[in-house]
Amino acid sequence: MKKILFSAVFLMMAALSFGQDLPPNPEPGKCYVRCKTPDVYKNETVNVAVSPEYKKIISYPAEYKTIKEKVLIKEAGQKILVVPAVWGTQEVTYFEKEDGTKLETQKAIFVQGFETVEIKAATANWEMSEKLPNCESSNPDDCRYWCYKPKPAEFKTMPVEKLQKDASVTKTTIPGVKKTYKRKVMVKPPTTSIVKTEPEYKTIEKTILVKDARTEEVIVPAVYRSVNKQILVRKGGLTSWKAVDCELIDNTPLPINWDFSSAVLNDGAKQIIDARLLPILRDGVAVYIESHTDMRGTKKDNQELSDLRAKAVTDYLISKGINASQLFAKGFGESRLLNKCSDNVKCSEAEHSVNRRTTFRVVNQN
Repeated sequence: MKKILFSAVFLMMAALSFGQDLPPNPEPGKCYVRCKTPDVYKNETVNVAVSPEYKKIISYPAEYKTIKEKVLIKEAGQKILVVPAVWGTQEVTYFEKEDGTKLETQKAIFVQGFETVEIKAATANWEMSEKLPNCESSNPDDCRYWCYKPKPAEFKTMPVEKLQKDASVTKTTIPGVKKTYKRKVMVKPPTTSIVKTEPEYKTIEKTILVKDARTEEVIVPAVYRSVNKQILVRKGGLTSWKAVDCELIDNTPLPINWDFSSAVLNDGAKQIIDARLLPILRDGVAVYIESHTDMRGTKKDNQELSDLRAKAVTDYLISKGINASQLFAKGFGESRLLNKCSDNVKCSEAEHSVNRRTTFRVVNQN
């Protein structure tokens, strides 16, 4: 009986607000709210290159080794007993260190830039004007007109790196080191009897090139960042009546156990929203979400915290596919305590937790 009376009062109020625009064939014991078909979007991921692919050059220096070599410093000859041989000196040149190459690498040079990406396409919504001041009709829906107002597209500008100059290599020739040694040669042999002389040798050290300087090219891949872009699939805006349980018109608690000074939805809170709120919203109605805090902390901090809690619930619902046009949210801070636990009143943690609450109620979509 109480529900029937409540439904009758609700329908009378709706009649005063909307004139003859009432739901056809109303069901006793039910309450009715206006619903608007939402815009339907699909999410698309766009990859943006924030760092380009570039070439990295690794250089390796020349490799040398030192060897010992036995060289002839005096040839075998002959010794004349009466008139000795005449000897001369010959200078022989050799490389103590052979020629090589020195490599110097210059790193790639980058510049900072920006790239703008469209993240939400342009759209438009129907909006009703205020009643004209010279309207003589008593009907609030008269003397008004509908406007299809456009909403511009949304863009996001992101910092990116761009390749200004790629890596390069400069080659410099390193000249080898030359040295000489002397050896004696016979200029004139003896004129009488000849005696053979043994040759003489010397061991020298020399540095030879084993492997010349070289480079190796390594390709550093580009770095991409994913950006979510919303694309309008179907335009909403049609208004209709929907029957709801009358108890949903009043604030209904969502038994979320908010942690003290936190606006993070834990797994338990998400399960409560999935079970209590998602089925109602997926039926097409709109809801008004209110969040509250206890009195601990400053009024300013508590107001901000309650706003964050209300936003956390709406953001989660949007992530589950609910259209933002169905959601209205507001934080009330510590302004609506349910018990005695105001400033300077000592309360238990259980009493404080009563005030850390979130509620919802079904509302009209105009």
